[in-house]
Amino acid sequence: MASKNLDNTTTDNSSTKKVHNYPIKDVVSIPLEEIVNTLQGDLTNGLAEGSINKRIKTYGLNRYEEQKQKSVFLLLLEQLKSPIILLLVFASGASLYFKDWLEGFAIIGVIFITAALGFFMELQARKSMNQLKSMDVSLSKVWRDNALNEVPSERLMPGDILVLEAGDMVLADARLVEINQFEVDESPLTGESMPITKTLEPLDKDTSLADQTNMIFKGTSVIKGNAKAIIVGTALHTELGKITALVDNAKQVITPLEKKLQGLTTKLMWLTAIFAAIFIITGFLQGKELYLIIETAIALAVAAIPEGLPVVSTIALTYGMLRMAEKKVLIKKLASVETLGGINTIFTDKTGTLTENKIQVNNISFFDNTFKVENNTVGEADAKANQASLEKLLLISLLCNNAVVEKKEKKKDKQLGDPIEISLLNFVGLNNVNIPQIQQEYPRIAEEAFSSETKLMGTLHKKGDSNFVAVKGAIEAILQQCKSFYKQGKIVSLTEEDKNQFLQKAEEIQAQGTRVLGFAFNEANNIPHDNMVKELTFVGFIGFLDPPRLDISGALQSCRNAGIKVIMITGDHPATALNIAQTIRLSDTENVVITGKDLEGKPDKKKLFAATIFARVTPQQKLDMVTLYQKRGDIVAMTGDGINDAPALKKAEIGIAMGRRGTQVAIETAEMVLKNDSFKSIVVAIEQGRVIFQNIKRFLVYLLSCNLSEIVIVFLYGLLNFPFSVLPLQILFLNLVTDIFPALALGMGKGNKLIMSISPRNPKEPIVVKQDWINILVYASLLALPIIAVTWYCSDYLHMDAKICNNITFFSLAFSQLWHVFNLSSRKISFFKNEITENKFVWAALGLCIVIMLTFYWVNPLNKIIGLQKLDFTIWSIILITSWMPVVLVQLFKRVFKVIS
Repeated sequence: MASKNLDNTTTDNSSTKKVHNYPIKDVVSIPLEEIVNTLQGDLTNGLAEGSINKRIKTYGLNRYEEQKQKSVFLLLLEQLKSPIILLLVFASGASLYFKDWLEGFAIIGVIFITAALGFFMELQARKSMNQLKSMDVSLSKVWRDNALNEVPSERLMPGDILVLEAGDMVLADARLVEINQFEVDESPLTGESMPITKTLEPLDKDTSLADQTNMIFKGTSVIKGNAKAIIVGTALHTELGKITALVDNAKQVITPLEKKLQGLTTKLMWLTAIFAAIFIITGFLQGKELYLIIETAIALAVAAIPEGLPVVSTIALTYGMLRMAEKKVLIKKLASVETLGGINTIFTDKTGTLTENKIQVNNISFFDNTFKVENNTVGEADAKANQASLEKLLLISLLCNNAVVEKKEKKKDKQLGDPIEISLLNFVGLNNVNIPQIQQEYPRIAEEAFSSETKLMGTLHKKGDSNFVAVKGAIEAILQQCKSFYKQGKIVSLTEEDKNQFLQKAEEIQAQGTRVLGFAFNEANNIPHDNMVKELTFVGFIGFLDPPRLDISGALQSCRNAGIKVIMITGDHPATALNIAQTIRLSDTENVVITGKDLEGKPDKKKLFAATIFARVTPQQKLDMVTLYQKRGDIVAMTGDGINDAPALKKAEIGIAMGRRGTQVAIETAEMVLKNDSFKSIVVAIEQGRVIFQNIKRFLVYLLSCNLSEIVIVFLYGLLNFPFSVLPLQILFLNLVTDIFPALALGMGKGNKLIMSISPRNPKEPIVVKQDWINILVYASLLALPIIAVTWYCSDYLHMDAKICNNITFFSLAFSQLWHVFNLSSRKISFFKNEITENKFVWAALGLCIVIMLTFYWVNPLNKIIGLQKLDFTIWSIILITSWMPVVLVQLFKRVFKVIS
């Protein structure tokens, strides 16, 4: 069949992208023949392989553009954009200008070491993520040149005749041409747990996506039957592609840690500028040489900036990533590790995240008894009380079934077919039924397939000299065909009152979000094949539910204890969502449900913030809800595995994708991927995030107090016109050795075990709050003043050489900073037994620093580079006593004066 026109294509000269004007609109409503003609398709022979390249030029390949990664060069440049790095560049430039080559090149070396470490950490994170990405199924079956062929999915074209059967992935949008008991799992796209039964009839052009039963969509999967369909949309012109475009439009915010470190760096730069300005003015007034003034200003700049901060932050976060990986959590971006600790709202998808995404029998109802089923097994008391009816129900469930379940010892069980029928086979197998024997005794001789008109499925079996009919379907439809019902092994006449009683029970269970199927049978001689579903005896009905994950309740309780609100946001039915929420105790108060329709117009914000469930929502509405909470100031996490979750995953501070069931677009968009798809892993990740933030704050207080003590010493030495000072290279040595290793050890602590029992910190707070600054100022003063007093005494009263006083200052400062790590424990905890003294990395760091310092002290020319000389026993005694004085003073201020925490 030929059409007048294949397509209209325009090219934007400003871009390499083609803009394809697809000729078909309202594809669900127009006649099938018109679609075929417009796309130059052929329902009998399919497309000619020779025409595919031409169509590729017209429509483009069937693939959407992956989100572009930053180039390696840009990734490296990002490491150099830090204000700390820029200030070091200025310091190195000033040193080189005054021909202090050693100092200038030493600072340059520090710059490249810091940048290289950050670069390789980010590069490794990217490499790990690329290995994790799952790709779409690469092959599809299409009818071409009058033969069935397998072709790469990217070469699927509009007009192709797609051939599908149970177990296939759908890799393009298509209008159905032929169907046979055809059902599709559309949960990745719409969030609907239950399979969708497809039809061929044209629909109204305004039919919603979830109700377009004559269409199949890219990203969904076939779970029952087979079909042929003509492709009408590929790549960005699929429903998946539209959502991918929506993802690109969702602007992502930088993480709170990045914001806070930027703010902290700005404060440090202003502090440096103020001290430098004061000293420069004072130096000129004192008549000091320009070089001495500049050198001291550089020393102040180097002292003010914790050069180890980027390195320690990167390594601490990377170590957190490794601990996450052990818990089956992959973090794509370093700063996201800390952001987890500040989360106070989690939006979670239902299907596959809170539930198993595996349909199970939930309850059974007979005429005089209704009971729950746990783990697909009927309890002993219920089985005994309903023995005859239950046996008949199990028999019908087994016979009226087209699914295949094969148990394998070492491999994953093979399960193929409709999820409801798979759940029935599993149910039968777990309730003492000899399946092969029953199938042999009841050979099937005919079937009446399920249809949207009859809403029934029936199978006819030979049973000895008679026939047996097994029927399942919509309870209303089955009751219309029943003349009797089964009661305790007896067949009883079915009255209208009895029918109403069954229907009322079914409605009560359906109201809980459970899908209900009725079961009936007929046993007689010579039942006609073409009219088998008549004169039935009703047995009862089964309620099916996608069960919640077994570990979810404890994880949700941990979230409540931690002050984190968990909100279910799903495209599924409100009753189903509410039932799951109540089962897993999503909230410790009454769950408030809001539907997608309620979100239209201008809904009351108080109701929105009170809601714990958003049901029947669209991808755009998910995005809107995340944005709404962010505007309130919340730090939001969004979990999901479907394509429909992707826009909100990107918008949230933390997007969390499911690694097993997650679609490619969801995994690529998210900052965090759960390899085991367990919500419990989110709680573990949040706990680790809080520990990491606590560790970061601890080593920041440590670094800043050490650096501020250096500023105080350099500033006062210069202001008081001492004949000695601390050299810039010595300060750089302190910052990269005695600061960085203990700080790194603090960043690797295991944290407080009760950390998940406190509320999330205020996301608006800076990383270093008022009390932290008080602690830093007190620590810095108590570190610096004893050293200043001792060196002043040594210089003025003991008349020691300026170089000796410089060495006393250097070593006293170095050792006091090492011992200062023990001051970082809480005053409420023992000084000798706490999380600092029990941290093995702290002891390793102290040992390493002492070895490095002694190496630079003993080895030539290392000691000459940083201006060290041999010291006698008396000098070393002064150094050691001076270095321990700050520890004693800090403990007095903590436990006696209680000035610091």
